[in-house]
Amino acid sequence: MRAVVIHAPKDLRIDSYPDAAPGPGEVRVKIANGGICGSDLHYYHHGGFGVVRIQQPMALGHEIAGVVAAIGDGVTNVKPGTRVAVNPSKPCGRCLHCQEGMRNQCLDMRFLGSAMRFPHVQGGFREFITVDAAQAVPIADKLSLAEAAVAEPLAVCLHAGKQAGPLLGKRVLITGCGPIGALMILVSRFGGAAEIVVTDVAEAPLAVAKKLGATYAINVAAGATALDPWRTGKGVFDTLFEASGNQAALRTALDVLRPRATLVQLGLGGEMTLPINSIVAKELQLRGTFRFDPEFELAVRLMCEGLIDVKPLITATMPFENAVAAFELASDRSQSMKVQLTF
Repeated sequence: MRAVVIHAPKDLRIDSYPDAAPGPGEVRVKIANGGICGSDLHYYHHGGFGVVRIQQPMALGHEIAGVVAAIGDGVTNVKPGTRVAVNPSKPCGRCLHCQEGMRNQCLDMRFLGSAMRFPHVQGGFREFITVDAAQAVPIADKLSLAEAAVAEPLAVCLHAGKQAGPLLGKRVLITGCGPIGALMILVSRFGGAAEIVVTDVAEAPLAVAKKLGATYAINVAAGATALDPWRTGKGVFDTLFEASGNQAALRTALDVLRPRATLVQLGLGGEMTLPINSIVAKELQLRGTFRFDPEFELAVRLMCEGLIDVKPLITATMPFENAVAAFELASDRSQSMKVQLTF
């Protein structure tokens, strides 16, 4: 079979790839759709992110969906022909954190398309992939495979929503409106937020934010006063989802958070310098959020039941043979939100 493989920064190739038959407890999935994630773009442009770097050719991709082509012995949850979203997480189930119920913090996690371990865990941008049967989550007939491929980033945002606590009736600020920020709009709406304000420095993603149901979409590049209407008293927002990874965005947001507000940091931006006095004086709660666990199945269910509609996020679909052009398009925030490959 063929796969989309990164060899070095800006060296993305369509390579021939091994096609493993499913063993006991495994399923072989014919991939239909795969979404290009921010981490995929980091591998494409920089060969990695933070201290993580590719050390060998690696198939990219972890936002994938397809159709079961074959099953191994003992598989009962799916059969050939079942349409599935593929969960890219494979926790070990044995380490301390797995036993504590924090499988997203697994000490021996195998996550598709990740260079965090060596040999790397090969990704899902390929014509077929063989995974554990538990990673293949069936989808409803009315859900497209393109939508199903958005289950992974939606799960990330559902986990972030859980970290924030109840959103019913809350005033929510989302800084950064890439795909994750956009999905946080949908999660906040589902959670019953009373007001959702989204900020970014580009007009195109803010236009999508309005379509997704943001109360206000603010271009903060227009000036330092853009958030002045929400500076009343000590600030008015109950919850912040910081999705940009930008220190300036987080620092500015602190001024419009009410005392005892909750900050959930989704964006990965490296080292930041924070005004600890403001966090202490306003008794703010700063929380991290990392990947997901049961939220993947929840994401699939919410989409299947029509409770969350991710279709407006999918702005372009291209055949995987045109992967380089697709990655370049996905890198242009003025033209795209979520770009998917078809296989």
